[in-house]
Amino acid sequence: SLSVSSTKLIECSTNSFSPDSVRLVGRAGLCSGRVEVKSNQSWASVCEADFDRQDAEVVCVELGCGAPAALQGGLYGEGEGQTWDKEFQCKGKESLLLDCDTSDRENNTCLPGNAVGLTCSEPDDVRLVGGGSRCAGGVEWYDQGEWRIVGADDRDQRDVAAVVCRQMGCGSTVSALPGNTTRGFGVRCPGSESSLRECWRSYDLLPGLTVICSDLLVQPDIFLTDSMGGVSRGHQGPEVFRGYNFTITCSTQPQYPGGSFLLTFTGSNRTQIQPAVNHSAAFLFPAADDSHQGNYSCVYDYYVFSHNFSSESELLSLTITGN
Repeated sequence: SLSVSSTKLIECSTNSFSPDSVRLVGRAGLCSGRVEVKSNQSWASVCEADFDRQDAEVVCVELGCGAPAALQGGLYGEGEGQTWDKEFQCKGKESLLLDCDTSDRENNTCLPGNAVGLTCSEPDDVRLVGGGSRCAGGVEWYDQGEWRIVGADDRDQRDVAAVVCRQMGCGSTVSALPGNTTRGFGVRCPGSESSLRECWRSYDLLPGLTVICSDLLVQPDIFLTDSMGGVSRGHQGPEVFRGYNFTITCSTQPQYPGGSFLLTFTGSNRTQIQPAVNHSAAFLFPAADDSHQGNYSCVYDYYVFSHNFSSESELLSLTITGN
């Protein structure tokens, strides 16, 4: 039989890092800020001399961000607490900062202005599919090696949609509607976040979310052509000789069939409209004169998803020159 004559207290040592062992602070969003690591339940800034590009790669991966874009001491200010007293020696392939080797710092001081700041690029972990545009469609989130459908309760749909449009650089929300599927994992956002990674999520099955953002249409192109040799390139842009005909062509990428182009002339109410044929329209001017000098732009209009959308080209500055 086994007899116990005394009780022993066994203490197990743990790594000084907690599961949330690294963060970037001092900027909005999760992917940029001053690097801080957690040790003994408090946060410490990291000195620039103790942190290099390979260390940054590990941090960006651990936070679910893209590749490092900027790494500089003092970039996001100084921390108010202690300074981390080790030098990281990551190889760049680790998935967590706590997996990296460390060594004692050669110099025990970190001069003011040397708390390292890091900016990671935003990852392409959210997409809109099935809407004919990168700014419209069902919301999907890249998670654990696969694209998963995102769902939201009725009360959360508009806020989640606002975050999606903001993260993708697609402007503001035009509409947020439940999709035809119930395979989406749940997401809740107050609506002010810069990316979905800052929102709460659960794996409750909720109706998939379809989002339409305001910047649905790509920017159209505008260019000048002629068939008589009357167009030349001047210091201020294209020039057309008086009396020669010229054509301004508007075109756009083949997102949707049809639509129309509006050619505007800056400083005047004069406009011309033509239907988009093969995603372009040509506006012919038979004889150039001084009244044609100025700035032109193409506006592509399209009605889809029960809304009117438009996108304007860059300005084309046209000069009318000698005979």
